[in-house]
Amino acid sequence: MNASVNARAILYALADSRLPIGGHVHSGGVEEAVASGLVRDLPTVEAYLCRRVATSGLVAASLAAAVCAGELTEARADAEADARTPAPEARAASRAQGRGLLRLARQIWPHRDWSTLTPRPHLSTAFGAVGAAADVPPAEIAGIVVYTTLTGAATAAQRLLALDPADIAACTVRLAELCDRTAAEAATGPAALSDPLQDVLAQRHVLRDMPLFAS
Repeated sequence: MNASVNARAILYALADSRLPIGGHVHSGGVEEAVASGLVRDLPTVEAYLCRRVATSGLVAASLAAAVCAGELTEARADAEADARTPAPEARAASRAQGRGLLRLARQIWPHRDWSTLTPRPHLSTAFGAVGAAADVPPAEIAGIVVYTTLTGAATAAQRLLALDPADIAACTVRLAELCDRTAAEAATGPAALSDPLQDVLAQRHVLRDMPLFAS
């Protein structure tokens, strides 16, 4: 297997929703958006996903790309992610998933030194380190981060609103061009923005009784 084929296979694996990093228990703010009446049907799901990709997705992808390229250390990337994520609960959700990805990475690349990461790195930091370990181009790891940001929230919306899986799949395909543009922008350098709505939803979520998702 040549290097390009191997890298492509790794990208497919990282983009797979079955990747055991705990993402299936996080809704990306969708559960609280549904509870708040902001997301009600397929059109509002699509609008929410567009916003999430263009904000949270862009930021996470840009930091992952910078780590993968060696432009940011893991410690600096974590600090940059904290600065762009004011809500404590949103930071906790990111670090919980980052811990899961790091745990998996240690099994796949056991001979690599992972000591430069904290035990609970941000998910974007962990993705960047994994991209470097897999020798994947920064732009490609940015694409994976954007894609998983989209599909994780889309799957949660499908479950919460009992939507037709085919409708959700078609929605994600319609947003493919947005994902590509966002990943390309992310690869140019760390994005300096945040999304107040995502922060508000994250903080509200922990106050709900018996939520279905962790975030």
